Amino acid sequence: MKLFLLCCLVASAAVFTPLLAGAVEASPSNSAQVFDVIIKGGTVYDGSGAEGRIADVAIRGDRIAGVGNFENSQAKRVIDAHGLAVAPGFINMLSWSTESLIVDGRSQSEIRQGVTTEVMGEGESMGPVNDRVRDYMLKNQTDIKYDITWNTLVGYLQYLEKRGVSCNIASFIGATTIRENVIGFEDKQPTPQQMDEMRELVRKEMEAGALGIGTALIYPPAFYAKTEELIELCKVAAKYKGKYISHMRSEGNRLLEAFDELLHISREAHIPAELYHIKALGEKNWGKMDTLIARIEAARKEGLPIRANMYTYIAGGTGLDACLPPWTQDGGYPELLKRLRDPEIRKKIAAEVKVDSDKWENLYLGAGSPDRIILGDFTSEKLKPFTDKSLAEIARIRGKDPIETIMDLLSENEKPIGATYFLMSEENVKKEIAKPWISFGSDEASQAPEGVFLKSTPHPRAYGTFARVLGKYVREEKVVSLPDAIRRLSALPATNLELDHRGFLKAGMFGDVVVFDPATITDHATFESPRQYATGVKHVFVNGVQVLKDGEHTGAKPGRALCGPGKTRQ
Repeated sequence: MKLFLLCCLVASAAVFTPLLAGAVEASPSNSAQVFDVIIKGGTVYDGSGAEGRIADVAIRGDRIAGVGNFENSQAKRVIDAHGLAVAPGFINMLSWSTESLIVDGRSQSEIRQGVTTEVMGEGESMGPVNDRVRDYMLKNQTDIKYDITWNTLVGYLQYLEKRGVSCNIASFIGATTIRENVIGFEDKQPTPQQMDEMRELVRKEMEAGALGIGTALIYPPAFYAKTEELIELCKVAAKYKGKYISHMRSEGNRLLEAFDELLHISREAHIPAELYHIKALGEKNWGKMDTLIARIEAARKEGLPIRANMYTYIAGGTGLDACLPPWTQDGGYPELLKRLRDPEIRKKIAAEVKVDSDKWENLYLGAGSPDRIILGDFTSEKLKPFTDKSLAEIARIRGKDPIETIMDLLSENEKPIGATYFLMSEENVKKEIAKPWISFGSDEASQAPEGVFLKSTPHPRAYGTFARVLGKYVREEKVVSLPDAIRRLSALPATNLELDHRGFLKAGMFGDVVVFDPATITDHATFESPRQYATGVKHVFVNGVQVLKDGEHTGAKPGRALCGPGKTRQ
């Protein structure tokens, strides 16, 4: 608890203003000092976007004590970083490690890429929890089983910190979770009393340290929420310096209209807004990316705090049920299963899936072909042999139409099935990476190629997102410079979120540091073989404690629960 309270000190604007100047602090070389760690002789990139310079980084306790020349100083541990880059720890803006960190707090696949902070809360969050939400969470657990002993989002973060995690953790409040607590899973609009209850839940979580409101609006029951409902939740979050971050209502046919909604929410609630995993989904929509980027940049020129994050792949990953219209889950997943077992309703569902409608985000048509949908996460032992096969291949094996196969598989598995959808263009990925206001997120769980994680197939972004930025897009394709890539992996998200003393290599900042080889850092995970660690990261420190040494995990779990700047209560 002491660690949790320490990390949650409210950040003031003054913390960030001088840091953005990017000056590396030099310490006098003629006064001998004693530190816990000195990282010697590396090329230091302080996170500001400035070019690197040869310097030492000294760590004492959980903080960076200085950056400069410490040749006359002593340390309990000295790390030779000659020829290596030394940078602030990377921040994953979209982590789904909510469950994986419960079963394995080491965060192996991300620590080995230099990620020291994971940010959660895309639509659904691990709190607040009432009896209805707790029952839903327990019933929908897949391979990872756990008890739910917390009632609030911050209680969950404290739970992880107490169990021990190698990375820092923070979270948005899922607007979906707020809705589930108060309204349930039905397609209903809140009464005035229910809206007050929702506002109150947001207030309590923001005062306890949540980052803001997160939405994922293509998925039910989030799909049922109207814009005004989201504005009201964001108005409460804004009072506590919260942010709004959204998987928008459409990333395909109505991409631009969905951005207009995000912009409207930002303006009305007076809240900074961010697009989750910016993309143009489906080949016919790829051309909209230029217009979207232009609109974002126009808003930014107006002074509106609009930004985005992304993963570095042309395929997305989500549930197979995203192929079905949202009304099929009105009332929750059990109602979906009932509908899938009704022959007449199945006919209606199949007919709607075949229509390229603007009314909902149809990932079946967005992929372009059932060959471009790969299934990976079955909980039914009977269905697990279909893991890593395309929907088209499974349909051929079963002798069924692909849409009928989707409905059969969901009905038989009785729980959500994970799928990889090939939806985006590489050209657009590069356009996005080139933009200085875009940060990065894996949209996956941190994991390891062992134990329970072998029961399902991850997206390669779980093992490669951040190394892929530095290897493929910096070194090989030169889409972005190394100093700017480091800024966008560290200082940019830390500043956007107003994380207290994070994101920069500067005296007084927390000791989140990554040492890597820019000449060799590489992602190895592929869609065919995704469980492969990235290489090239040599050392990682979290809160001054070494978590990765010579490329191997030390087993240390010094991660802390981080709070937003509006935290007001213990």
